[in-house]
Amino acid sequence: MATTNSTKACPAPMKATSNGVFQGDNPIDFALPLAILQIVIVIVLTRLLAYLLRPLRQPRVIAEVIGGIMLGPSLLGRSKVFLDAVFPKKSLTVLETLANLGLLFFLFLAGLEIDTKALRHTGKKALGIAMAGISLPFALGIGSSFVLKATISKGVDSTAFLVFMGVALSITAFPVLARILAELKLLTTEIGRLAMSAAAVNDVAAWILLALAIALSGSNTSPLVSLWVFLAGCAFVVGAAFIIPPIFRWIARRCHEGEPIEETYICATLAVVLVCGFITDAIGIHSMFGAFVVGVLIPKEGPFAGALVEKVEDLVSGLFLPLYFVASGLKTNVATIQGAQSWGLLVLVTFTACFGKIVGTLGVSLAFKIPMREAITLGFLMNTKGLVELIVLNIGKDRKVLNDQTFAIMVLMALFTTFITTPVVMAVYKPARRAKKEGEYKNRTVERENTNTQLRILTCFHGAGSIPSIINLLEASRGIEKGKGLCVYALHLRELSERSSAILMVHKVRKNGMPFWNRRGVNADADQVVVAFQAFQQLSRVNVRPMTAISSMSDIHEDICTTAARKRAAIVILPFHKHQQLDGSLETTRGDYRWVNRRVLLEAPCSVGIFVDRGLGGSSQVSAQDVSYSVVVLFFGGRDDREALAYGLRMAEHPGIVLTVFRFVVAPESVGEVVNVEVGDNGNNEKNLKWDEEIMSEIRKKSSVDESIKFVERRVENAAVDVRSAIEEVRRSNLFLVGRVPGGEIALAIRENSECPELGPVGSLLISPESSTRASVLVIQQYNGAGAAPDLAAADLVASTDRDSE
Repeated sequence: MATTNSTKACPAPMKATSNGVFQGDNPIDFALPLAILQIVIVIVLTRLLAYLLRPLRQPRVIAEVIGGIMLGPSLLGRSKVFLDAVFPKKSLTVLETLANLGLLFFLFLAGLEIDTKALRHTGKKALGIAMAGISLPFALGIGSSFVLKATISKGVDSTAFLVFMGVALSITAFPVLARILAELKLLTTEIGRLAMSAAAVNDVAAWILLALAIALSGSNTSPLVSLWVFLAGCAFVVGAAFIIPPIFRWIARRCHEGEPIEETYICATLAVVLVCGFITDAIGIHSMFGAFVVGVLIPKEGPFAGALVEKVEDLVSGLFLPLYFVASGLKTNVATIQGAQSWGLLVLVTFTACFGKIVGTLGVSLAFKIPMREAITLGFLMNTKGLVELIVLNIGKDRKVLNDQTFAIMVLMALFTTFITTPVVMAVYKPARRAKKEGEYKNRTVERENTNTQLRILTCFHGAGSIPSIINLLEASRGIEKGKGLCVYALHLRELSERSSAILMVHKVRKNGMPFWNRRGVNADADQVVVAFQAFQQLSRVNVRPMTAISSMSDIHEDICTTAARKRAAIVILPFHKHQQLDGSLETTRGDYRWVNRRVLLEAPCSVGIFVDRGLGGSSQVSAQDVSYSVVVLFFGGRDDREALAYGLRMAEHPGIVLTVFRFVVAPESVGEVVNVEVGDNGNNEKNLKWDEEIMSEIRKKSSVDESIKFVERRVENAAVDVRSAIEEVRRSNLFLVGRVPGGEIALAIRENSECPELGPVGSLLISPESSTRASVLVIQQYNGAGAAPDLAAADLVASTDRDSE
């Protein structure tokens, strides 16, 4: 009988690989093929659930937790055939080893997200919110543990159970919260900054409390052993704090921006993570603590931390970490929650968790005079759970502190509290609605009656490669600093993904509420983008305010439009979705950028320009005294062309710029023959013609007294031939300014079936392979209230369908 029990407890070890089906082996009876099958099933299921939950704007951790529960005894695992075939008991050692190895490195990445310098500068509000969000839930967790211990958790270690319950209820998941904030466009708001700062403090406190809980939950009942475990853990942290930072600062100094990181440094770092994991496991604290401590202590300055994340995260987060959710799901049996008592305890624990977090945060927030709506929102945001919660619960389960029923109740509580965060915050706090109220302002176009008013430009960029051309364009746009001059908001568009580096990116940008760059000077980690804009601001005396938008590509256009409204921009300048190659041809950078541009054209609260960069000013920034550009405005008529001309006149104020205005008119003998369809243009045709004539009359006068402005009127008989001929004459110019939808029958005649309707007919003609010029092009659409870019509305539907295939 003893032999039988021993066989059940210790199943025979599995061989690593099979000899193949042709030699009679079943692959899933061997460790490696079975592990591959398990990983594939987990990835497919969790990604499918994540896709289905995307409309609800749920973080991926929700899909991973639900996927793990579905594969466990709660659903699919109820079938003994499935469980014995895919997750047999003899495979669980391999599965949990892989899962914990993934967890080890994921917690190392999580440690990299914690910026200790930012924590030291946490404000009183964030610190108060964090403390309230820990202390009240911890106290209520201890209170609820007495109820559980008296009902479904009889016989467990009292002290360890109290601490585990307190920790489980007081945790806020920092990475999950950051993704929810980014998804809801709250990262750049005051409430987002407070939530992120408080969650970071909460995260560190939770790990300290968890270390205490593990020390108390050892198999040895002697309190002296628990004390030794805790003291040894503290000694490890202190020792690591003295040894690890100097070593990695030395490594960071040898890693330079833009250069590949030596493989030796990466391998050495991963080895240090494993060694520290081994040490903390030997002490009696989970190995993940060692990895987490290493991640926290590695200096965040320089490119080394980012390179570590890029090397490790995809394999860990995409392949190994989902196994941890399955290992957790296999221990979660929802069926153990039976009867009124069990379901009542689930409601009690969930209510206690929500009440503690929300009320604790709400009380402190109101004490700091935060408005009620924002205070409630903060409470729900701080109630977010995630992977750390599952880690706490799994350790408690493995150490026999939590039984099956308590474990299932706690997992469902964590799932519920995280699931409700997004919909509740969306219902309570809608910053987009506030942005609309803030968005009422006058100067929404470059063309205006008083040209001495300040011109506000929101220029967007995706990466450092386009910075020199953008700065050269801004330098040309500043005129002669008359009136209130130029104010530039430089918006760095960065995609938010589920990768950990996205959160590291958020952390770098937010710097605990600090501006994009540190006002006290350039930090060691200041990248070339910051340096370039700082230099431009100092040399040109233009007010430059760099900003960052972090969002998914599907809705980053909302960030652009909201920022434009809040900053009262007159024009938004967007990069074209294609970049120039060495041979001069244009290649698509990314199809999603095109879709973003179209959405901004449709929804922008001001004028919009799309900048086709062909190396304006070369590959480096041109100083003000060295600017020597030839700028051409191709004028056909209509509001968009007038906006382009207004921008050109602003540029002509710069001493280094010569502006040529090419006006195209129909030759008298060709009237009505250029195109045989009825002409329709932007707005009332007669008014547009009148305005066009008035502004052309002004240009004629200016060109006669101002050498920097040249006026050429070209009579057109054959639209396609004559327009191309005119472009040929000025092909050596540096920049073309054109309207997106020019008016008049000439523009209508040259309108082709362009693959880029966002550039309009003239812009498409200028960048076509047949065009004789290789100059940069700025295509401008003037703001005209509701119904902007109606021609793009239908095309936008096609773009949203096809953008992934481009």
